[in-house]
Amino acid sequence: MTPSRIARLLPALVALVAATSSPAFAAGYPEKSIQYLIPFVAGGESDVVARLQQQVFSQKFKQEMVVVNRAGGGGALVWQQLNSLPGDGYTIAGINLPHVVLQPLEGSVAYKTDDMTSVYWFHYTPDALLVPADSPFKTFQDFIKAAKADPGKLSIAGSALYSANHVAHARLNREFGIKTEYVPFKGTGDLVASVLGGHVAATMSYTTLAIQQKGRMRMLAVATRERVPQFPDVPTFRELGVDWMDGAYRGVAVPKSTPEAVRKQVSDMMEALNKDPELRKKMVDGGFEVIDVPYDKVPAFMKERTADYMNSAKMLGLVK
Repeated sequence: MTPSRIARLLPALVALVAATSSPAFAAGYPEKSIQYLIPFVAGGESDVVARLQQQVFSQKFKQEMVVVNRAGGGGALVWQQLNSLPGDGYTIAGINLPHVVLQPLEGSVAYKTDDMTSVYWFHYTPDALLVPADSPFKTFQDFIKAAKADPGKLSIAGSALYSANHVAHARLNREFGIKTEYVPFKGTGDLVASVLGGHVAATMSYTTLAIQQKGRMRMLAVATRERVPQFPDVPTFRELGVDWMDGAYRGVAVPKSTPEAVRKQVSDMMEALNKDPELRKKMVDGGFEVIDVPYDKVPAFMKERTADYMNSAKMLGLVK
């Protein structure tokens, strides 16, 4: 091989050696347990799916996925610390939309949206308005009538501030010309007792909670294109006159120091979990809408979602 030929190939050879020398890029990844930080309390949607992923991970990779619940600040506690953790592919964190777009706009968190390095998005949960099973509100129309009769009296629980639940609550007020109070909780698990105990009139949550609490809570309306199979009698917001199809998106992020090759490895690992037939069935049965957004498609996905959330930010008064 001529010297000039070697010179042309040298940069590529150096890049190859650098990539393959990365611990997480080595054959057999993952070679040890992975710490999976969930920014919310146990029992919520993020935690429920992490536990399902944990089971499949153990079967597929013969390693342990250690799920750690570290709640605080509506997820901000984990997200503002993530970049200080090792970027070796063995520390990952749950990440949520619209949280990581709206929270920095509000200004009380110590991270920016661009600080987050998401590598895979695996599902979203459609917005849904729920009341206790013994609530006097039998239909969505009953709820709206009561809200209009006494503005500000009815309270609606949700998970965190500047979250999908918070956005959905503001949208409910705006679209249907009502005034209700939003009561934030640290996670879905915490608000269930408050709803069932009658401390709030309703919760703006998701189809997942409606399925989990079937018989104890009643879903009045849902933000899906078609009616949810498990609740054929519950109208969509579209049927109620509002073109509303949205919810909370969930995925996985890594520290920004994580090399590109390692980010791809983590994304591939999560894709292997997300495409497991048994896991997908459990998610669908649980009310989750499964999506597959791998690392190479994340930039376009984030650009689209961020543009949409800017409209939500205006609705919440975060931007003009």
